[in-house]
Amino acid sequence: MSATPQHYAQLDAWIDAHFDEQVRFLQALVQVPTDTPPGNNAPHAERTADLLKAFGMEAEKHRVPDAEVRACALQSITNLIVRRKYGAGKTIALNAHGDVVPPGEGWTHDPYGGHIEGGAMYGRATAVSKCDFSTFTFATRALESLGLPLKGGVELHFTYDEEFGGEVGPGWLLQKGLTQPDLMIAAGFSYQVVVAHNGCLQLEVTVHGEMSHAAIPDSGVDALQGANHILNALYALNAQYLQVRSQVDGITHPYLNVGLISGNTNTNVIPGKVVLKLDRRMIPEEDPSQVEASLRQTIAQTAAGFKPPRGGHQIRVDVRRMLLARAMVPLPGNRPLVEALQKHGQAVFGEPIPAVGTPLYTDVRLYVERGIPGVIYGAGPRTVLESHAKRADERVQLEDLRRATQVVARTLLDLLA
Repeated sequence: MSATPQHYAQLDAWIDAHFDEQVRFLQALVQVPTDTPPGNNAPHAERTADLLKAFGMEAEKHRVPDAEVRACALQSITNLIVRRKYGAGKTIALNAHGDVVPPGEGWTHDPYGGHIEGGAMYGRATAVSKCDFSTFTFATRALESLGLPLKGGVELHFTYDEEFGGEVGPGWLLQKGLTQPDLMIAAGFSYQVVVAHNGCLQLEVTVHGEMSHAAIPDSGVDALQGANHILNALYALNAQYLQVRSQVDGITHPYLNVGLISGNTNTNVIPGKVVLKLDRRMIPEEDPSQVEASLRQTIAQTAAGFKPPRGGHQIRVDVRRMLLARAMVPLPGNRPLVEALQKHGQAVFGEPIPAVGTPLYTDVRLYVERGIPGVIYGAGPRTVLESHAKRADERVQLEDLRRATQVVARTLLDLLA
């Protein structure tokens, strides 16, 4: 059996008829907070499983042991798998993550309200990526509504560790042998199919000095001044990184950022310890081991060259890797996914859908590392900036949500018919 234009029209019509239900489903997901940190995400998985059960979709609950969760500085994780088997053939996994960064300040809408205004739904994770819990669920329901003989199957993977690297999210499911799909689609945006993405290395740099009273500064070693010396050396690397260009469309060059600085006990104390947490984005062409070795060398050499202004002992520096997310590179087997999504994206959105890379990093790399061809596609605008992801007033345009669901449903039909 081959998919026909009539089948596509039936899928679109089912999604249109059930769209109000899909919107309510997304609102219910947004209304259960999943701020990470602290990362208490098991309650959201329970709520999701209950909502899915009302659709006749049974979700397997795979609770990650507490010790493994705490080792990742999180509180609770239950990953979900919904298996829909239609016959012999390929299994396509659809993965979206429920964990999100805390809302922060500046919101004009309740970050957990799912409020709708001007054709958009506002709330944390409306765009990244609880929206694709709904996209993937309703695309699968639409597919099944046709009642056609299908080959293979669909698995919904709803996981909760994207913000901290994915190792106890989809990485844990794959490592435990709980799933081994043939192809996969991960949550993304509607106007492009992402086939490659940057890697990310995060390091914690602890600078040790000697704490002392601010009235007698010569009795201590200022760790903050030492940290500042290291910061200047690290940021100077960005000028070099500008000269390194990626050959992947949509990805430019490496970049380094220090996102968190903490330390000391009070204003009137010479800092004895300062902690820097840095984020190094790696283009697909880079070797992560070489990148890490180079950063460690820069930090060590800079620390050794720091001379305390008032003499005394030298600073001491410890470096700990927090995260290594390897870049995603396209596997040859992803071509059927790319072609189907581009074909139906152009038909539904009325414009060509490019296949590009993105400077983000995502859970999809964990599948690709295991030889599972995957792409990134889902509900959302053209850019992360437009979605307000990780910023105040995150939102998804409801028409993008509807059309992305239609594209995914059509793609599943092409691949499984």
